[in-house]
Amino acid sequence: MENLDQIVIRAQAEFAAISDAAQLEQAKARYLGKTGVITELFKGLGKLPPEEKRTAGAPINQAKQTVEAALEARREALKAAQLELQLAAAALDVTLPGRGNSIGGLHPVTRTLERIEGLFRSIGFEVADGPEIETDWHNFTALNTPEKHPARSMHDTFYIENAPDVLLRTHTSPVQIRYMQAHVARHRDAEVMAPIRIIAPGRVYRVDSDATHSPMFHQVEGLWVGEGVSFADLKGVVADFLRSFFETDELSVRFRPSFFPFTEPSAEIDVAFMSGAMKGRWLEIAGCGMVHPNVLRHGGVDPERYTGFAFGFGPDRLTMLRYGVNDLRLFFDGDLRFLSQFR
Repeated sequence: MENLDQIVIRAQAEFAAISDAAQLEQAKARYLGKTGVITELFKGLGKLPPEEKRTAGAPINQAKQTVEAALEARREALKAAQLELQLAAAALDVTLPGRGNSIGGLHPVTRTLERIEGLFRSIGFEVADGPEIETDWHNFTALNTPEKHPARSMHDTFYIENAPDVLLRTHTSPVQIRYMQAHVARHRDAEVMAPIRIIAPGRVYRVDSDATHSPMFHQVEGLWVGEGVSFADLKGVVADFLRSFFETDELSVRFRPSFFPFTEPSAEIDVAFMSGAMKGRWLEIAGCGMVHPNVLRHGGVDPERYTGFAFGFGPDRLTMLRYGVNDLRLFFDGDLRFLSQFR
């Protein structure tokens, strides 16, 4: 039978010759497993008299510790070798030029919103803001929308669960109500109220989705309230804005009679380009009208003394026309191949 020194030397030599972690664990079992050589020697101690166990057990335990140390050393050596291979495979070629950081840019709709704000500021309008989560009163009732109007249905509007009077605003018109109320409060002691000239850009939400509609989209509402404000003023402001926005005088603008509960009279705004791919084709681009007396009253304005007009543009639609994009969803898919064109 092999003595302990021979067992240890054989185990060390066998471990040193192994280059695979799985094979190393198999070799371990031959020496330290349940039926391994050293384990069997420990089992044999049970047959010896008590006084001989201690004397015989000490060298066996020393041999076990030496084999375990050789096993652990080989494990670490194999791990180091594997790491060297991985590092070599992933080595950097320091002669390659750096990739650098790509240059970002504004989203095309953001560009359009900034352009709209700049054009209206240039003719004396302020930019107003309001909450995207609105009350039913500000979003519908204050804007003269009847109780049974289809827009109040859950099929058209996102309502907040367990809060039937709270919703995601369907237009930025509620900003008009909030601004009028605050404006009237500021000028309560004045003999004549200062004119209101604002635009209200922002996100709005409706249950709608196709190539030209999105559940979330943008809108710019405009409001001018003061003494003697007329439909002629509305036509002048809108026509001037559209020609400036599209940077062309070869543009026809028409006002087509329509109906909105918050304006009276009301009109749809159509444009037709006199040149380019859409030459001669009329496109509906906005809605407008003279502010309904009930809306002025809800804003705290005296409709017997003051009049006003309002309009609403879709910046997403304007962006589509300006850049020749035919699918609204491209703006919100986050595809860098599309968005990088506008950097």
